[in-house]
Amino acid sequence: MKRFLLVVCLVLLTMQSAFAEKMLRLATTTSTYNSGLLDFLLPHFEEETDISVQVISVGTGAALRLGQDGDVDLVMTHAPAAEAAFVAGGHGVDPRGLMYNDFVLVGPVADSAELRSADNALDAFSRIVASGSVFVSRGDDSGTHMKELAFWENAGQTLPFDGYRSVGQGMGRVLSLADEMEGYALTDRGTWLAMKNRLDLALVYEGDESLFNPYQVILVNPERHPHVEFELAKMLADWLVSEQGQRLIDSFQIEGEQLFFASAKQ
Repeated sequence: MKRFLLVVCLVLLTMQSAFAEKMLRLATTTSTYNSGLLDFLLPHFEEETDISVQVISVGTGAALRLGQDGDVDLVMTHAPAAEAAFVAGGHGVDPRGLMYNDFVLVGPVADSAELRSADNALDAFSRIVASGSVFVSRGDDSGTHMKELAFWENAGQTLPFDGYRSVGQGMGRVLSLADEMEGYALTDRGTWLAMKNRLDLALVYEGDESLFNPYQVILVNPERHPHVEFELAKMLADWLVSEQGQRLIDSFQIEGEQLFFASAKQ
């Protein structure tokens, strides 16, 4: 009996070890989570590979810090300058373009700041201040927040201004707060499309090339952090940029609208 129990324990330990070896950690932006994209993509990968993916949804800055500290195995982010610094600093390897969408400005249907008639994105941001409107900022060092700060800097606008509300929250919560405050917000299009039917906000400015929003997938450097699941992470990254992964990204829609556009082959 003791021998039987010992054998059972050894089998269970072996199974537990095998399971542990088949799990990886992905730090990604709230936009890929709030939009529903990862809930759509990852089950396909997990079924094909028997690898479980633990998703940690945070802002881009926090995601890159998790990678820098070796707390995740790969990152999926959308802040090109921060990503370049991450790789240049030796924290990440094999960065690959994955997909893109764009940022849009949303606000009250009445659009008191008249963003719909803005000449360009910079003019749209300037109109928010000039009109005394509320602007809800993520304030969380995310890719969206970094993009927003670049616009204020280019507009020569000192922060905070009277209507500026920095809330330190993810994109979904920011949209809800902007709705409650009847204010404006910068959002990625994917999260906007996923949430717009629950809000009274309207899309009031889009289309400027400066609002382009590219995403990359980057592996955490195993030379810095030998414990990371580098091979498993590479399998996920390879799958995401494969023909199948790219086709699935392109096929993800909400109410007939495509949220992300695959870009690995471009």
